[in-house]
Amino acid sequence: MPRANILFALIAGAALASTSVSADTVVERSIEHRFQLDFHVPDKALQNMLPQGWQAAVATQGPAKDANLRVIFIDRIAGFGPDGKPFANGATQLVYIAIPVKQTTGTQTGQMIIAGLTKDAADAPGTFAVFRHAGTTSMQRSVTSSGPAIINDENWQFSAPAGEHLNVHVKYQRGTPAKGGGDVRFFDPADPRKFQIFRTEQGLDITRNATTHPPDHVMEFSYSIGGGKLSSLFDGTEKVLSWDSFPWYDRTVLTPE
Repeated sequence: MPRANILFALIAGAALASTSVSADTVVERSIEHRFQLDFHVPDKALQNMLPQGWQAAVATQGPAKDANLRVIFIDRIAGFGPDGKPFANGATQLVYIAIPVKQTTGTQTGQMIIAGLTKDAADAPGTFAVFRHAGTTSMQRSVTSSGPAIINDENWQFSAPAGEHLNVHVKYQRGTPAKGGGDVRFFDPADPRKFQIFRTEQGLDITRNATTHPPDHVMEFSYSIGGGKLSSLFDGTEKVLSWDSFPWYDRTVLTPE
């Protein structure tokens, strides 16, 4: 069997297997490469994005210290339905903004996706009705091996007709990823009684961090984010706190029984 077919069989088979190991209902599965920026943005503007009874859950230590917002650029390499069959639009690119959240008077914690732009119109508005179809998208990723160093050069550009845009250029030396993952609840910002579970297996390469100060592997970096509802969050006072590469990201989305 050709190598590409073997890889497809393994991925699709694993997607089918995942439906039998959980009481929750599998919605979809995707295999991705991600680059994530952790920010601290104005607290008042951020709170205005959240429903009543919820607030940002801000870490007081560790690599996510002080981060109240994440911008996540995604190259979805493949996507599968609950039956393991590939999506027609499985390979695509998107970017979304997520806030780590907690209840103000309860015990629920997780994340909320408050905005996003997607290359594929079929992905909008999405489960939580927050995605817009980006009129202009561009994604370029290149890998260069020179001696012992492996260099990733990534350019992501997403712009919507209404003016929202999320763009980043980053060039960095790849490190050794730490294996991780787990289950996180993503709550519907319009009705937080509803949520999905994102179950992930991932490799995390922290290329730069303002708190833990690992070896700084970022060689070039620039970003431009704003327009529309994003303007109040990205008003020039925001600070980037962590630059995180996810060279592999295996995500299964489930709805609770």
